[in-house]
Amino acid sequence: MMSRQAFLCSLGSLYLSLLFVFLLMDVYARPANNSALKEKPADNKDENEILPPDHLNGVKMEMDGHLNKEFHQEVFLGKEMEEFEEDSEPRKNRKKLMVIFSKVDINNDKKISAKEMQRWVIEKTDEHFQEAVEENKMHFRAVDPDGDGHVSWDEYKIKFLASKGFNEKEVAEKIKNNEELKIDEETQEVLDNLKDRWYQADNPPPDLLLNEEEFLSFLHPEHSRGMLKFMVKEIIRDLDQDGDKKLTLSEFISLPVGTVENQQAQDIDDDWVKDRRKEFEELIDANHDGIVTMEELEEYMDPRNEYNALNEAKQMIAVADENQNHHLELEEILKYSEYFTGSKLMDYARNVHEEF
Repeated sequence: MMSRQAFLCSLGSLYLSLLFVFLLMDVYARPANNSALKEKPADNKDENEILPPDHLNGVKMEMDGHLNKEFHQEVFLGKEMEEFEEDSEPRKNRKKLMVIFSKVDINNDKKISAKEMQRWVIEKTDEHFQEAVEENKMHFRAVDPDGDGHVSWDEYKIKFLASKGFNEKEVAEKIKNNEELKIDEETQEVLDNLKDRWYQADNPPPDLLLNEEEFLSFLHPEHSRGMLKFMVKEIIRDLDQDGDKKLTLSEFISLPVGTVENQQAQDIDDDWVKDRRKEFEELIDANHDGIVTMEELEEYMDPRNEYNALNEAKQMIAVADENQNHHLELEEILKYSEYFTGSKLMDYARNVHEEF
């Protein structure tokens, strides 16, 4: 019979053998490294600094053609939007909203007219514009390593790939020596789209070098009429199904690619279609002929269009104008606070008179 000590030694040897086999299996089971240039995942903050954002503050549509759900709050609150958080104390939010009301009501008649709201919308839109300009200065420095006031496409490409997890020094060396970069198909597609946008932002004479102002147009097309046109072309290209460079209602409300799997998802899709139908029929299709042209979409997208600002002001008033006097009183704004601020205020009527 095997002794207890011999049994334990045998058991220990078996454990070590199995451990060695598992380690070998783990090594061979790992996926191959498809690119020698890849390193640790990129910091999202770095990528956000140099990648054109999909969401543009104060612009009615996202870059991908979806409606900007926060547009009303952005053009009513401006930079103060972040202060109105869901979990903020309602009493504090009421006070903030009352202060805003007094600023919009420039003639102090205790009600807001469409003209007063239009002036306010334009002012808040300008705030977003200035905020983008300030952020752009920081972002431009991040992609202008030699500080010469210009960024080449290759300099940007290096920084972009570094933000995606590629080794910056190796990428730079390969680009310098005109060597082939092993880039996955998805990243290459993004790069191709970015290069098209880069060409558009490069004002004459074209040299593929962007200065700070051109880089602002690259990141924020709403700051340039030419880039705004390019952005509209991209949106129409993505939504236009028959290739006529116009949008019908059916094209505009077509659901995104994907299958509705349950009733909750169906309800979300129904709301999505309802919102887009309303936007198309009431705001984008200016002559109500059932067709949206590039010109109509461009006018709709232009955040500095004063006519749009007036329409927006009238729409905001109509949402909360319970007494139908075509003005907004403080009580009405407080009652419909979720529309204006994204934050729902409770017991607004009980507190309004004692606080204002």
